[in-house]
Amino acid sequence: MKPVSRNVGLSVWPWVLIALALVTVLLPPRGAGDAVVAARSPLRIGLVFDVGGRGDKSFNDSAWAGLERARRELGVTVEYVEPADGDDRAGALRLFAARGFDRVIGVGYVFSRDVDAVALDHPAVRFACIDYAPPERGEAPPNVVGLKFREEEGAFLVGAAAGLSTAHEAVGFVGGMEIPLIRRFEAGYRAGVTAVCSACRVLAAYAGSTPTAFKDPERGAQLATSQIAAGADVIFHASGSTGLGVFVAAQRLGVRAIGVDADQYDEMPGVVLTSMLKRVDVVVFEMIREATEGRYVRGPRGLRTFGLVEGGIDWVHTGTHASGLRPEVIGRVEALRLEIVRGVVRVPGRE
Repeated sequence: MKPVSRNVGLSVWPWVLIALALVTVLLPPRGAGDAVVAARSPLRIGLVFDVGGRGDKSFNDSAWAGLERARRELGVTVEYVEPADGDDRAGALRLFAARGFDRVIGVGYVFSRDVDAVALDHPAVRFACIDYAPPERGEAPPNVVGLKFREEEGAFLVGAAAGLSTAHEAVGFVGGMEIPLIRRFEAGYRAGVTAVCSACRVLAAYAGSTPTAFKDPERGAQLATSQIAAGADVIFHASGSTGLGVFVAAQRLGVRAIGVDADQYDEMPGVVLTSMLKRVDVVVFEMIREATEGRYVRGPRGLRTFGLVEGGIDWVHTGTHASGLRPEVIGRVEALRLEIVRGVVRVPGRE
């Protein structure tokens, strides 16, 4: 077979140039709308992780799972950045925006103002922020969707499980950074405990007032040890990788712990009683799926909120990872879930 020559005759070039010109005319301009974005293949998705990055077995890893699922099932191109302590998170967001990515996702409350600032500078790029805190006045920029969760609903369920499982009528809560977001976990947890055990005490403590409070297992172990010494025999954490220290203390002192965000049973089998599921993976995947369909959904003030009804919140109560829960505990908590979904029970979410 005669090889095809790479030497294209000069007489061909005018036709090539004409063809390229036609393609250029027919291509839609950048920013022509999400239908155009959906037509391009593959879409490019940029994600910037929260404090602690991948490997926290919790919040960030859940976001990673959603990103990976989108890559596998939707065929999108994904890139991510794991900022170190003191890094310019806004710079990571700007990197993706300057390269014209189709969606840029910031994972975590601390990104809220950075996302706003970068979005205003790059109006043709669509942004999403997990655990977004809206501006005190007004709403998010028009190219930002703030993704929030009703964490208090899931915390209520595991609080009820803790209240039904404690032998000492004392349970603990270890939070990461003391911010409104984590206080919602505490408020829901307290409400769930007292709904089933009015005599129970809830001991609460926070690991710190800066983002590093989400990645300090030693501090988590200290706080959990103190609560156990005060009588707590079930401890729920909402503290990122700081919670790994809670698990270590619970194992060492023979009590039970409750995981957060993801199913954390495998981190300490036999110690983790259950986990509150904050389905960041589902929400990240949904945001990307909508992009492939040319949709960009925003609610009032640019927010969207996910709870039990929307499948954004759940708890581990089936399979071997829930084997430590007595059947009557599961039945009671699931009954409470239905009451929340129906609006019979309203869970407080202290800001």
